[in-house]
Amino acid sequence: MPDILTLSTFALLALGMVLTPGPNMVYLISRSICQGPKAGLISLGGVALGFVFYMMCAAFGITAIVMAVPYTYDALRIGGAVYLLYLAWQAVKPGGRSPFQVKDLPQDTTRKLFAVGFVTNLLNPKIAVMYLSLLPQFVQPDHGSVLAQSLALGTTQIIISVTVNAMIALAAGSIAGFLSSRPSWIMVQRWLMGTVLAGLAIRMATEARR
Repeated sequence: MPDILTLSTFALLALGMVLTPGPNMVYLISRSICQGPKAGLISLGGVALGFVFYMMCAAFGITAIVMAVPYTYDALRIGGAVYLLYLAWQAVKPGGRSPFQVKDLPQDTTRKLFAVGFVTNLLNPKIAVMYLSLLPQFVQPDHGSVLAQSLALGTTQIIISVTVNAMIALAAGSIAGFLSSRPSWIMVQRWLMGTVLAGLAIRMATEARR
């Protein structure tokens, strides 16, 4: 199993990424504002299933990679750091848009809400990179089963993402109203997340190979 420091660092990374606007957040907020919190939570169920799909694929794939080509870690480490820097830039670049500035969406059935949430997550490049490039940085082959570590880390990410997104979906309307009258808070949130992601990118790029 991952040690406490590794698990805590990964949890911080997962929190930073879930708070960085992306397709999942934009869709869930839009759905919650347009059709109510219940619709947002149903959509989140589909998103959660997408997380599980990626976690299982990555966990078994990472196990195979570690056994066959251990030096793949170096390429994954650099690739993951570059992507984190990209996300940091997206958070602070001029003209960035808040996910709470959304367009109206049509009323959808429960089945469609769940399905669209699932597909949105599967097509989200941020989640794909999280599992296929970033997660391996926190797996330590000398700390036991690679598969067990991958599943533990993946489960941690799912719990954090689902919890944060559920709170956002439930409070989307109130948050949107608050931020619309206080644009400076949007800037603070963007720079805070950009700083966290950039710091994690630097740590990832400079740390020694596990």
